[in-house]
Amino acid sequence: MRHGKAKNRIMLVFLIMLVLGAVICMIEFLNSRQQGKSLIGSTKKETIRLWYTDDALTDYLNNKALAFYDKTDIRVETRLVSGVEYLEAINNASLGKTQDEVSGEKLPAPDVYIVTNDSLEKAYLAGLALDITDRDIIIDDGRFPQSALNSICYDGKFIGCPMYFETSALVYNKTYLEEIAASANESNGNTDSEASDMEMQVAEISADDLIPDSIADILNFADLYSVPENVENFFRWDVSDIFYNYFFIGNYITVGGRAGDNENDINIYNTESVSTLKVYQELKQFFSIETKESDYNAIIQEFIDGKTIYTIATSDCIRKIDQAAADGEFKYEYGVAKLPNINSELVTKGMSITDTLVINEYSDHKDSASEFVKYLVNEQNSDLFEMTGKISAVKQENYSDKHVEGFVMNYEDSVPIPKMVDTSNFWVELEICFAKIWNGTDANTQLRMLSEKIKTQLAGSPVEEVPIEDPKVELLPAVEYEEIVEG
Repeated sequence: MRHGKAKNRIMLVFLIMLVLGAVICMIEFLNSRQQGKSLIGSTKKETIRLWYTDDALTDYLNNKALAFYDKTDIRVETRLVSGVEYLEAINNASLGKTQDEVSGEKLPAPDVYIVTNDSLEKAYLAGLALDITDRDIIIDDGRFPQSALNSICYDGKFIGCPMYFETSALVYNKTYLEEIAASANESNGNTDSEASDMEMQVAEISADDLIPDSIADILNFADLYSVPENVENFFRWDVSDIFYNYFFIGNYITVGGRAGDNENDINIYNTESVSTLKVYQELKQFFSIETKESDYNAIIQEFIDGKTIYTIATSDCIRKIDQAAADGEFKYEYGVAKLPNINSELVTKGMSITDTLVINEYSDHKDSASEFVKYLVNEQNSDLFEMTGKISAVKQENYSDKHVEGFVMNYEDSVPIPKMVDTSNFWVELEICFAKIWNGTDANTQLRMLSEKIKTQLAGSPVEEVPIEDPKVELLPAVEYEEIVEG
């Protein structure tokens, strides 16, 4: 009997201990939930964080983050941040100096972030950019054009992965070119049928023959052919923005060499660069565009309205024009071609900006961050343009929009915007230089002063250029009519 009572007491104590243990576990669990922690630490999924500044990427990045999670079980948290002092914000978060505006807790730093290539030197020197050595991400198999690889190269290292780009191209009204060609062919058909066999017989021309190889061609076309009634401008571009002007001089100057990172490779003032800007200045008499009134959006709208045949535009124009067509505002076909040379002697080259995926050197999840970058580059770039309007830096066999190919072609031949911090003001100074030259100041003098200013900044002491004899430039060497129409 006593043995049974003792056994019951033991069982009762055991049950009480079980209940107390359960209560203690429940209290710990509730406390941990309140503090935002998990008791099951071993099953907590890895999370990496991606920062970016362009809201046009939001849906795309969230879509890819979910797909990446389904494939790898690695979470990706995306965060849209202000582009103002962007690298400073990344640096402060990486050093634990930033609090979340909502929770008040320390803001986790990004493991991956998207930044334009001109900021890569600054990012690398601040310790915010990992030298990518994984050849599965950046691989020399022709996946990227050389311009993309140049854009991410710094001091012989790849410190990012090209994601998408912006560059300029020649955009033309294809419908108008077909009308001009048809009108010219009709006029040619009315020539005297009894003309001597020794006289030139003009061949039939097509719209493709009117896609200019040079600005000289454009001026000759304007002189040779009549235009549709609605046309107000044969050729018009934004002369106030260096992005649309740079191609005039881009083939003859260098700021930092091919990769834009070598302060010893500066060549701005030379005979060819002066020649191009002397021609640029004389173009004002043909196109009568005022820098103060020049505006890119207005110029694209004029193209949409059918007032312009040729213009220089960036790839953002594709969505604008296609939307206008869908709304019934653009009633034409259009095409995208290589930037025109100046003439048969002076060659052009445009500028490009490449937005780059960078892995934060401070990241505790570098391997997972690398896997996500690799995933975006290798598997998920085909629908980037459709979802964002951004053109992938990865070359593709086919593009859903035929106009994209023209910008890709120009990107492959472009000069990446330099990444040197000490020359970050060069673009503003070059834009001012172009504006002054367009409005009549001496091209030779302005370019020499610009070169001296940039070289002085880098040297830390005054640098004077030896003046170049003013080159004699034939504005636009005449193009024979029979060459144009292949007669």
